[in-house]
Amino acid sequence: MITKLPSWVWAGAWALAFVAGIVNVVGLLGFEHQAVSHLTGSTSMLASAIAQLDGAAILHFCALIGAFVGGTVISGFILQDSTLRLGRRYGVALLLVSAMLFLSIPLLQRESDYGMFAAACACGLQNAMVSTYSGAVVRTTHVSGMFTDLGIYLGHALRGLPVDTRRLRLCVLVISGFLCGGIVGTLAFRSLHYFALLIPASLTVLAAAAYAAYRLRNEKR
Repeated sequence: MITKLPSWVWAGAWALAFVAGIVNVVGLLGFEHQAVSHLTGSTSMLASAIAQLDGAAILHFCALIGAFVGGTVISGFILQDSTLRLGRRYGVALLLVSAMLFLSIPLLQRESDYGMFAAACACGLQNAMVSTYSGAVVRTTHVSGMFTDLGIYLGHALRGLPVDTRRLRLCVLVISGFLCGGIVGTLAFRSLHYFALLIPASLTVLAAAAYAAYRLRNEKR
């Protein structure tokens, strides 16, 4: 059970889910029409490609999945732990996420698959950054687990069982952030096309700066 959630955790979880919501909807609306913030659909498409012996598609989806996993490897190398804790090098990780998103824009404009891979790598890195907090699993690039936890807690409430209200609020927070990101991403894509990714790329830079300032302030206390 989550016993305490600092304000930076609440703000960070919503902001990162918002970023992922924008990135994923741009991937869905783009030339490949593929999700990049999670691997469920990509794994299913890989399975279909294998069944049809479609070599080009097999390579594409293996590369897309590999890029996401590569991002998680980078996160593990930088942060060295999956537990969310003030003092770790989240600023560096966020700057790398931003760099990958900036890189993906010109590649996507040329309809290069490498743009998809860069965005997927950014999402993998971000998702691995925030894996657990106070023993609770926290994911910011997909919401299946959050909807699952939400349903479980509502079921518990119907049976009169105790409910971890902080965990419930965290689920709603991440879901709302991802949803709002998708809405903003859709509206931005209509007018900016792939330049819509400038929004999440810039937000992650701001998040890195905010985290650095917060960390510095707390170290001086």
